[in-house]
Amino acid sequence: MYSNDIRGGLDYGLCRYGKSRVRFRGPMPDLTADLLVCLGGTETFGRFHPDPWPQLLGDRLGAEIANFGQVNAGLDLFLQDPEVLRIASGARLCVMQVIGAQNMSNRFYSVHPRRNDRFVKASDALMTLYPDVDFSQIAFTGALMTTLFDTSPERFEVVVREVQVAWVSRMRLILGHLPRPVHLLWFAESAPPANARAALIPPLKDPSFITREMLDALSSRIGGVVEIVEPASARSTEGMVFSEFDAMLAATMLSATAHDRAAQALSDCLRHLWDARGDRDDASD
Repeated sequence: MYSNDIRGGLDYGLCRYGKSRVRFRGPMPDLTADLLVCLGGTETFGRFHPDPWPQLLGDRLGAEIANFGQVNAGLDLFLQDPEVLRIASGARLCVMQVIGAQNMSNRFYSVHPRRNDRFVKASDALMTLYPDVDFSQIAFTGALMTTLFDTSPERFEVVVREVQVAWVSRMRLILGHLPRPVHLLWFAESAPPANARAALIPPLKDPSFITREMLDALSSRIGGVVEIVEPASARSTEGMVFSEFDAMLAATMLSATAHDRAAQALSDCLRHLWDARGDRDDASD
């Protein structure tokens, strides 16, 4: 469980699926078994957590879990990985964590295809909108968004509306690859803001720029949204494993208690679906 890295912390058992160029958290499941596939970002990967919510959910359901969480992932990571989509499309059930909209390429800027929080290039449209910004000095999407807001909140709104529209479109594409019903997990510090304007108010919070309106736009394609909220004031690092070097970062993560709550809520929601599919399989034998 513990890493041999000089910084200490967890050994995540990183593994690669087929021809995928991304290493995901292990252990790799038996891909010939009925799978519960979990897709998402940092919380799904479970940084610093020996037992993140996907593992806890699998334990509750008695399911083989493929954890396709990735730290700072954006939707592009999944859409550009045919191996992940192939495995997920054949899963028995899928749960997808709601991840933010800023870490994906769009009409205004491009990001790294696997490390989606890395800002690669501003488009001509963004340079025209922000001629007063030196994009050569920006390396990450978080810094990009902060710079754009600080330079012009009015122009920033134009960029955010673009990434919000792109997020809904790409979520529909991803959901089209997954077996229905897909359940979404909202796993964050606060509940989804009601509308687009509410999502623009700094400080930016994960999942960035996602609103309840955007989730509602996906309602015909999903089985539901499970919401687990843990305010910053309720966070604790108890049960987490990290080095002294990572202590400050670990303190910003959702707690082990929140992961357990997420697994329990999802188990309550999915149990009848998991068991019902097992009953049908038994009847067909």
